[in-house]
Amino acid sequence: MARIFFAASIQRHIATPEREIDAHTLGEALEAVFAAQPRLRGYIVDDQGSLRRHLSVFVDGRPVRDRQRLSDAIGEESRVYVIQALSGG
Repeated sequence: MARIFFAASIQRHIATPEREIDAHTLGEALEAVFAAQPRLRGYIVDDQGSLRRHLSVFVDGRPVRDRQRLSDAIGEESRVYVIQALSGG
């Protein structure tokens, strides 16, 4: 099964341990997590269901391409990382 990981900066707000997920797309993976942690939804996606700008998500080391429909494919051995994007100046 695929695995999803949330960075410590996200877990500081909502405890979301690493977990196995049965999903074929990023959207399915996130929905599985939201079912267990409903409060996480508002932190990860906006009102239209798109990834929030302050997040970066990687599937197997590559940034997701579809930040709106979350249709990026996930394989059985995939690793999904959700991290808070950093900015500075």
